[in-house]
Amino acid sequence: MKIFIIWIFSFFFWHPTSEFWGFFAHELINRQAVFSLPPEMMILYKAEITFIGTNAVNPDRRRYAVQGEAEKHYIDLDHYGDSALFILPNYWPEAIKKFPEDSLRAHGIGPWSAYQTFLSLTKAFEQKNQAAILRLSADLGHYLGDLNVPLHTTKNYNGQLTGQEGIHGFWESRVPELMSQNYSFWVGKAEYVEKPQLAIWKAVAQAHAQVDSVLFFERELTKAFPEDQKFSFEERNRITVRVYSREFTEAYASALDGMVERQLRKSIKMIADFWFTAWVNAGQPDLSTLGGTVFEEEKLTPDTKLKVRDH
Repeated sequence: MKIFIIWIFSFFFWHPTSEFWGFFAHELINRQAVFSLPPEMMILYKAEITFIGTNAVNPDRRRYAVQGEAEKHYIDLDHYGDSALFILPNYWPEAIKKFPEDSLRAHGIGPWSAYQTFLSLTKAFEQKNQAAILRLSADLGHYLGDLNVPLHTTKNYNGQLTGQEGIHGFWESRVPELMSQNYSFWVGKAEYVEKPQLAIWKAVAQAHAQVDSVLFFERELTKAFPEDQKFSFEERNRITVRVYSREFTEAYASALDGMVERQLRKSIKMIADFWFTAWVNAGQPDLSTLGGTVFEEEKLTPDTKLKVRDH
């Protein structure tokens, strides 16, 4: 318990604004994905559901400690213009032939990186490496979840270009924290994905198509809410912080007509499908023979030299 408390403290110390799907949502998404798996996989995943949920946030912790991690969480499609989805190659080898690699990384490599994590998970299944299976499953869940967030697909990722700073955490953290008790999380059974890399790009395209709505409705509601009604104050970790008020949050969720819930459900389904597909592609190894692995906490030291945007 002592170690857990220290870990939670260190997370919030590094991330004072919690500007991502949020610890709450990432853990929720990964945990819910487990229940869509077939019994042959459930025997491992359900037994380790706490690990898969708790470690869903590890990639965000890595952003502040590991060079090259941050760009795995997003892609700025609008940097490439209106035809981005047509001019960007679907596969990484072709992408680095067409564009300088440093330029690609500067504007996010989320879709390509998520696919590489999927391939690594497939290999872990082939090797029946329990520690790697669980670690990579947690990571893949995080990356796929991020790519279903509209604001992870645009250079205006926090509304900073339109005077809407804070909208990132509002959409993907505050809304689900307040509204998820009304969400339905059953998304059906995991299904095989024929073309995983293309499925990732499809999800990114669908998320990006919603960016305008994400920004528009927040902007319009702000006109209707006085400052003292748009925001309120809550105590977190013994610190009083300003947050979007429940009234403003509920109005925003209503204006979006369930968008956050839909994207959260898409994340859950996609993650379960990708875990299942990796297992099938590996030959459907018997996971009941795994067990006894001692997991070590991922030790990360924040690097103050890293410049990481709140993505």
